[in-house]
Amino acid sequence: MDIFQHIPKLKSLIEQSERIVILTHYNPDGDAIGSSVAWYDYLQNIGKNSQIVIPNDFPQNLKWIKGSETALIANQNMEKAEALITNADLLICNDFQSFSRIDKLEEIAKKSSATKVLVDHHIDPEIDQFDLIFSNVESSSTAELTFELITRLTPEKPVSTAASEAIYTGIMTDTGSFSYSCNHKKTFEIVAKLIDLGIDARCVHQDVYNTFSEDRMRLLGHCLTNRLTVLPEFSTAYMYLTKEDLRDFRYVPGDTEGIVNYALSIKGIKFSAFFIERESRIRISFRSKDEIDCNEFAKTFFNGGGHRNASGGNSFENIQETIQKFEKLLPEFKQKNNF
Repeated sequence: MDIFQHIPKLKSLIEQSERIVILTHYNPDGDAIGSSVAWYDYLQNIGKNSQIVIPNDFPQNLKWIKGSETALIANQNMEKAEALITNADLLICNDFQSFSRIDKLEEIAKKSSATKVLVDHHIDPEIDQFDLIFSNVESSSTAELTFELITRLTPEKPVSTAASEAIYTGIMTDTGSFSYSCNHKKTFEIVAKLIDLGIDARCVHQDVYNTFSEDRMRLLGHCLTNRLTVLPEFSTAYMYLTKEDLRDFRYVPGDTEGIVNYALSIKGIKFSAFFIERESRIRISFRSKDEIDCNEFAKTFFNGGGHRNASGGNSFENIQETIQKFEKLLPEFKQKNNF
């Protein structure tokens, strides 16, 4: 099915809407922020009133992205966020496949009378929650899909340099700097177009990956030195952080981004996990190689999901019980995935 057949309908919805809200998921990453900013930039450039609303704050190393400063952080001003969503004509639901991903905004968004448009690349979208769906699991990122949509909406008008930088950030971060989920020619063709539009790929990489704080670097060192467990018999490694660890290393949003990937760089390791203790839950990131389906693992056992090789989940047991459960599941998981 050609998902772009509904472009005329999307264009008509945008033209008819006076109040447009761009929503993205809890703990927004580079793809969520990059694609949201691209939509905001596009809508501003065609004279439309729009507002990005995100459930909670986003990482410091993404705040250089032009337009990100306009985002309303809902948990800092829930009253205004609720009013914007409730009174919107159109909700662009960006980089999430279910309203459960937007935390405390879930019921507000569901109750809104706005037309709800999904733009996403995750598997198993909750199609009954949305009025118009642009979902493509073959896209490297929602940012890539956003670029395709915007260029089809106004083919006569090039994407701005600012939006191109935001889109490149989304693609780059959601593919681990082009190391996974990007084995398609189209992704690199779009990157080439972004460079033609004026981005400096080297500078974007520098701004995203080489601007971390000293505290973040020491937190990474702590993870690798003191919190890493390797289970070679299961081709698995995992790390964890307690609430005390986060406090001791003065954690800020974004400091743990990408740490789960380090375990996969160990020879022979094909499956990794990263457990982070929060106030009300254990947040878990999973990564895998080749055909190993960590999405199914996250969905079945840890109330989560995502992609085949990159997914997340939650546990409402304590961190010791969560890790014990994870280890007990490994023999069956390895046998099922034949690794």
